[in-house]
Amino acid sequence: MTQTDRDALLEAALIHVPFEGMNDLALAAGARDIGMSPALARVHFPQGGAGLAAAYHRRADQALRQTLAAAPPEGRFRDRVAQAVWQRLQLVDPELVRAGAATLALPQNAALASKLVWETADVIWTGLGDRSQDVNWYSKRATLAAVISATVLFWLGDESEGQAETRGFIDRRIDGIMSIETVKARLRRLPGASRLTDAAFGWIKAPRDRALPGKIR
Repeated sequence: MTQTDRDALLEAALIHVPFEGMNDLALAAGARDIGMSPALARVHFPQGGAGLAAAYHRRADQALRQTLAAAPPEGRFRDRVAQAVWQRLQLVDPELVRAGAATLALPQNAALASKLVWETADVIWTGLGDRSQDVNWYSKRATLAAVISATVLFWLGDESEGQAETRGFIDRRIDGIMSIETVKARLRRLPGASRLTDAAFGWIKAPRDRALPGKIR
């Protein structure tokens, strides 16, 4: 079993998603197109449509990771975060995202859906140079994950020219994140704040290898 085979199946299945949905039917049709047995297709995507949606999502995350490494956004930090979120949207097809969202919205896929958004937030923060090792590692990703989720929903319904309204939506949400970070920075400068923070949250550390538990490729 090779990654190349899995990639070929992913590409073939995505062609059928607009007609079949992000599900086993698309995987089966894709497998037929490339002459792959249904049993092998199931080996590559044991989660069926949810696995197909996750693979498409993570492929875009990997592309964003490479983009940020090769040409990181410039300017104010809030502008860099906003640009990274915008770049991530440009790496996917709205119709495929909509189909994937419908599959991931099923109750049995809720944990996977949350994990995928968290992974995207981690790609952005890490790609922009975040080196936090304490509770901030989690709080930054949690707040950005909420922004990403809301942004995708807005983007899917945005019919403005050049999706200008989505850009404005991102800017407003990122401003909110930066406001939170500013308040946190001010609070940390208060006398005794660092000791209180260490006592309450000092035991919380970022994952050593930055890998998320249960990550399924």
